[in-house]
Amino acid sequence: MGRSYKEAGVDISLANRIVEKIKPLAHSTFIPGVLGGIGGFGGLFSLADQEQEYKEPVLVSGTDGVGTKLKIAFALNKHNTVGIDLVAMSVNDVLTCGARPLFFLDYISMGKLSEKVMLELLEGITEGCKISQCALLGGETAEMPGLYAEGEYDLAGFAVGIVEKSKIIDGREIKAGDEIIGLASAGLHSNGFSLVRKVLLEERGYDLDKIVPSLGRTLGEELLTPTRLYVQPLLYLAEKYRILGIAHITGGGLTENVPRILPEGISVQINKESWPKPPIFSLIQKEEEIAEEEMYRTFNMGIGMTLIVKSDQTAKIIKELNQMNFPSYLIGRTVSK
Repeated sequence: MGRSYKEAGVDISLANRIVEKIKPLAHSTFIPGVLGGIGGFGGLFSLADQEQEYKEPVLVSGTDGVGTKLKIAFALNKHNTVGIDLVAMSVNDVLTCGARPLFFLDYISMGKLSEKVMLELLEGITEGCKISQCALLGGETAEMPGLYAEGEYDLAGFAVGIVEKSKIIDGREIKAGDEIIGLASAGLHSNGFSLVRKVLLEERGYDLDKIVPSLGRTLGEELLTPTRLYVQPLLYLAEKYRILGIAHITGGGLTENVPRILPEGISVQINKESWPKPPIFSLIQKEEEIAEEEMYRTFNMGIGMTLIVKSDQTAKIIKELNQMNFPSYLIGRTVSK
């Protein structure tokens, strides 16, 4: 009979069975505009359902992954939370323009296909899409024997959103004297894990399954806490208030992400004492005596998203965010450079 693809390490039949189990998960995320279902060569989304809401609709796209946080998922054999991370990293980026997420696509590649792992990943991705009120429109599953270590995989996500052209948030109107609101993160989110693993696991020998007193839970539980999704509160606020700029605090921290939305001639002053820092950051810094500057350009330090607003709206916005269970703080202001 000759050699088969399955003997070479690629099981097409298993992949097809998994797709059939994924279909109802994806279908549970569908919103008006989705045409067809999962399994075709392309995902279809009609903008006709958006015509009444938008006069000049602009599509906004974003893509990202989860990084070496996946190493923690491999070690603990727990894969549902990184699916939420995958959605959050792209959807939160799209959100910074004021865009409402429409749909999400995923790419999952692994050395040997595992039905258990795939379904856990898709459970997390589905959960992230539901929280963001966007459709899981499609994706790709690739089995690549010999490319990954046993039990390992990689993820990539792609999000597309929509915003009225006149309502795009791009930072152009930011002026000196505006104020910066910081929305609390859920912890590390999905950045800085190469440093985290080096310091806590490789050099200090922490056990992922043991409770760390300062954290109040196991290190593994802390590290796998998923990235917070800010879609619903920020879309609500953008309709009610004048949001001048939004920065998603990912790799590069506050130091490098906030300046990305500032117009020429404007800088910011941030009060580092104006919000509580999750204890995981103190643990990392204490164990290796990492310079404070390095901490702030590697990690979010407890702030997952920042808004720049007019000073007369700051208190109202913070009050509403806190009422929606998104702890927020006045963390700084804009100044002439």
